[in-house]
Amino acid sequence: MISVVILTYNEEINLEDCLATVCWSDDIIVFDSYSTDKTADIAQKKGVRLVQRQFDNYASQRNAALNEVKFKYDWVLMLDADERVPKLLHEEMKIELNNLKKDITLYRMRRMDFLNDKWLRRSSGYPTWFGRLIKVGYVTVKREINEEYHTTGKIGFLKEHLLHYPFNKGLEHWFEKHNKYSSMEAITLNAREYINFSSLFSSDPIERRRVLKQIFYHLPCRPILVFLYLYLFRFGFLDGYPGLIYCQLRAIYESMIKLKIKELKV
Repeated sequence: MISVVILTYNEEINLEDCLATVCWSDDIIVFDSYSTDKTADIAQKKGVRLVQRQFDNYASQRNAALNEVKFKYDWVLMLDADERVPKLLHEEMKIELNNLKKDITLYRMRRMDFLNDKWLRRSSGYPTWFGRLIKVGYVTVKREINEEYHTTGKIGFLKEHLLHYPFNKGLEHWFEKHNKYSSMEAITLNAREYINFSSLFSSDPIERRRVLKQIFYHLPCRPILVFLYLYLFRFGFLDGYPGLIYCQLRAIYESMIKLKIKELKV
């Protein structure tokens, strides 16, 4: 009933665990960016399809996976290798698709982010919604970083969560990845995206979050404000030491974006 596509690049640490949580599907595709580790070997060993494409940006990679792969089913669950699909989410997806309203073509869900096996319930800014369960042919992914899923049909919302382990590959990898992310964000923000203030009152939580983020990036002392917002206003301190670490990392990431925007303007 559901095909699964997993985007990968050097994910030998994560891939097997991710695959284990979607073994209920008989149509799994590892969409790989020419990994140099054992990712491709693991995919072949597990008997799933391996498709490789040179990475250019995240939106293009996801669109290529949706448009160039021949799926067995009409619905695709799109995952990153550091995400896991718990049983309750799988059951909810089956129920929803068995009782599907014809006009729904995209389902959004939330993620639970973990650090040192601790759910960062408060410090991560939870909840945020992500498009993940997609009807083939009806969804386009936009924005090169922090992608947005757009559909020609209607959107449904799932109650259960994806589990997300962004620190499985260690802090060094986190910094390497966010060094690239911050460069992409700086280029996007430096282009001065149009801010539609009326979207602050939208019924769509993703649209409201997008506009708030655009406004927030124009505020002074943004890294400090991010830390204070997540750690104090959102009660991130209740997440203990992992919460403190995460809030510090988010502030560092905002500093990287801010510095790179200044560099682009020189």
